[in-house]
Amino acid sequence: MRESKDPPATDQRGQHPLPDFCSAPVIFALLVVGAITVTVMWLAPNNSHGWRGYSVGMLFAEWLAMVIGVALCKLSPLLQRLPGHAPYAGVWLAMVLIVAVGSAIVHWMDGAMQMRLLTDTTGDFVQNNIAITALLGAAMLRYFYLQAQWQTRLAAVTQAQVAALQARIRPHFLFNSMNTVAALVRVDPAAAERTVEDLSELFRAALGEHGTRDGTLGEELGLVDRYLDIEQLRLGQRLRIRRELHDLPADYPLPRLLLQPLVENAVRHGIQPLREGGEIILGGRRDGDGIVIEIDNPLAGAPTPAGHGHGLDNVRQRVAFRYGARGRVTAGPVGDRFVVRLQLPGHHARTDR
Repeated sequence: MRESKDPPATDQRGQHPLPDFCSAPVIFALLVVGAITVTVMWLAPNNSHGWRGYSVGMLFAEWLAMVIGVALCKLSPLLQRLPGHAPYAGVWLAMVLIVAVGSAIVHWMDGAMQMRLLTDTTGDFVQNNIAITALLGAAMLRYFYLQAQWQTRLAAVTQAQVAALQARIRPHFLFNSMNTVAALVRVDPAAAERTVEDLSELFRAALGEHGTRDGTLGEELGLVDRYLDIEQLRLGQRLRIRRELHDLPADYPLPRLLLQPLVENAVRHGIQPLREGGEIILGGRRDGDGIVIEIDNPLAGAPTPAGHGHGLDNVRQRVAFRYGARGRVTAGPVGDRFVVRLQLPGHHARTDR
């Protein structure tokens, strides 16, 4: 979930978002399609042009691709205001017009400079290029449209999973916490009061008081501390915490309830099954302009029911949606420990969208 940007989705008018034509991946896709088109045409059996014709054709196609990319980058804000599928029709029409004008200019230059690379008439040359652009442009826009639809579905699934996560607190954790409070009320009223406050903060986050907008790393670590304070009262000396958090930016944007479920898994599957308990290590450091977070717990002798799988899958999907391909989550045994590692990119990373 992004802090101030919603995922690609259909707005209230039924409008479908255009790809970001100002982004490097989209420009690169245009250049690649242009290069492949020229190469395929040059490899055709009836092609009479040599390497010189191939080079000039490649230069022409890449020039057109760059012009189309820049033009669509500038026109996108205007096209995006159109209703329904009209933005895609506008993009397709702009591509065809740019190729038509560009083809006419190139054919004129070929004749004026007497290069004699083009044997077709101006009309045939322009018409052929328009036909190629119309077909390839429609195919590319169809791909971009399907990609936008996939992103919309992914956003909906991710938001549903976040809502499900926020709407539930494990019953056993709630009951154990309330029992802890009941036991402390008489012997240590101050500790009981702190536990109630910690529990209220956990419920406030879990029940989605702030919606699905990003929080910060500092807020999430504070939530983790409140959760561990409650579990510390319940488990006593069986639960030992070591924090190795070095120079982490407290204002780093982080999806809410991203770390707390992983720490809860570490307690549930790494500490509770062991009679002697164990140590959970919370590690974190800067990694360039991003961060690395590690949650390390002992491995129990036998896997507990459900294991770490469901929670980890949920975190992986949320990280993939929020940070794109640059966000990574790895998990698995390392010796006699189980380590979950989150590698998250810089503050503004997202987006391969």
